[in-house]
Amino acid sequence: MNNQIPGFDISEHKKSKRIIEINIQNDLLDKLIFPFNKFDITALEYKPFTRFTIAKSLDDLTSNRLSKFMNQILRDRKTGCFIISPNRINSKINDVFLVKLSTAISYLIGIPNYDSMAGKYYARFHIKHIDKSDSYLRKAYINMDLHTDGTYVKEITDWLLMAKIEEKNVEGGETTMLHLDDWEHCDRLFNDPAGKKNFIWSSPKSKNINYKVEHPIFSADQEGRAQISFIDQFPEPQNMEQGNFLQKLSDGLEESKNKIITKLPVGSMIVANNSFWLHGRRPFKENKHLSRELLRMRGAFFN
Repeated sequence: MNNQIPGFDISEHKKSKRIIEINIQNDLLDKLIFPFNKFDITALEYKPFTRFTIAKSLDDLTSNRLSKFMNQILRDRKTGCFIISPNRINSKINDVFLVKLSTAISYLIGIPNYDSMAGKYYARFHIKHIDKSDSYLRKAYINMDLHTDGTYVKEITDWLLMAKIEEKNVEGGETTMLHLDDWEHCDRLFNDPAGKKNFIWSSPKSKNINYKVEHPIFSADQEGRAQISFIDQFPEPQNMEQGNFLQKLSDGLEESKNKIITKLPVGSMIVANNSFWLHGRRPFKENKHLSRELLRMRGAFFN
């Protein structure tokens, strides 16, 4: 893997060789400010072609090497995940800049799905001390178990991007990740016929999805390796076999000794292949002033 790209410092993550860390140097950040300022957030939301324009601005600064590198990482089963972060956060490298940077990165990978929860191609959401939502997404003091995204929608969800926009008065809440090939129970559960039968998947009202979908939890890629589509909150088991399988699956994931637990700095984006990487979040320590804002995009690879 050629990892020499002007304007970036690239290394393996200290906790996993499967995760590549990409740090954006200050000089390149300065060069991005002008092309990013050409469009405000409203333009990006209303005129989809502008998203390709800022993506090209980013890629052009690397002689089109960044897009090839990111796609190589995500499509390679040995890796499949990277964390990309600006070298600094200041008044210019702010939340608006991070939305644009996330947009540029995602549009070098594929087309983000329409996010029904937010009504646009991305979602921004806060986690606060008090929560009245109907999913684990915003519940700060409850563990968010390992899962994949897109289980309850019709669209293909090949990849996921999560960006940390803000974090204040936070202790705990580390990101958890697990690659299927590192999971001790993968072979046993992948080969269980129950996991390859169709499950019914629904979602709470906040997701703004008015349909249900059916698909199995496990499938195989072209080489016969395990792929997974699973989140614990949304399947509707129809019999004892399905209910017991879901419990075994959930227990096996959460008990894994090979989970990667890492703290992501503000401004960082984690991008992962949604077919063989699962992600979650540990609980935060209770604090009435806790405030955290995340940005999410997810979609399909370019053909």
